[in-house]
Amino acid sequence: MNAPLAPAAGTETIDLPGNVVTAARLHPLRRLLRRPSAAIALAVIVAFVGIAIFAPWISPYDPVATDFAAVRKAPSAAHWLGTDEIGRDVLSRVIFGSRASLLAGVVSVLISLAIGVPLGLLAGYAGGIIDMLISRMTDALLACPFLILAIALAAFLGPSLENAMIAIGISATPAFIRLARGTTLAVKAEEYILAARAIGNPPWRVALRHVLPNIVPPLLVQATLAIAAAVIAEASLSFLGLGQQPPEPSWGSMLNTAKNYIDNAPWMALWPGLSIFLLVLSFNLVGDGLRDALDPRHA
Repeated sequence: MNAPLAPAAGTETIDLPGNVVTAARLHPLRRLLRRPSAAIALAVIVAFVGIAIFAPWISPYDPVATDFAAVRKAPSAAHWLGTDEIGRDVLSRVIFGSRASLLAGVVSVLISLAIGVPLGLLAGYAGGIIDMLISRMTDALLACPFLILAIALAAFLGPSLENAMIAIGISATPAFIRLARGTTLAVKAEEYILAARAIGNPPWRVALRHVLPNIVPPLLVQATLAIAAAVIAEASLSFLGLGQQPPEPSWGSMLNTAKNYIDNAPWMALWPGLSIFLLVLSFNLVGDGLRDALDPRHA
């Protein structure tokens, strides 16, 4: 039977029905929100998520509806962010484009976690020939730049948002394998892991019950930063015609169209570009804040 971990020195203990929770576990979120940059960035992310969820209700126009009487019109009371080259409302397309970016960011990172964490945990805990094979495979994938690999996979799978998410997820997997392996090796050497093994727990139980929960914090930070990279990758693939396909809106494809009208209609490029900038910056700031908030040395 596993003995409960003693609370860290200097922390309060709160008794709940059937559970014991140390106050230190409540600190990370509080520490994150105490950082103005991280708190503001988190609010921006929540705003983008809300915009993506409620897009059909808050969008003033159909994002794919054309109006040839309003081609490349500057921002006005009728079209707050202007219109594009065939009269579509830019605001509506930016709102619906947030769905593609957020979906690609979250789903591709979930794919990376689903593949990378089990392989990294297996390599770090099992060691030997298994570790060598997984590590060499990871090194081979890391030798190719992330975006180049994503473009190659997306081109091979075919142009679509679903294939772009798969390509980005596979391309980001080596980073999660390496991180999961490294943290597993560090956790595996801890005394409580040795004690769990000494009392007869099978390896799979030790790995899942004791090792995995203790490698989650760095994986959470990496996942947050990886979403930012995935948003940029999805925009890049859509810009190249390998992501979201027209006429469905995507910030990357909007920028691809806008480059031809940058002198006459700069608003076509301004708003999708600004949206990408704000969303990526926000995820990076939250990731940096999480890294500090989850660091035990800052408890």
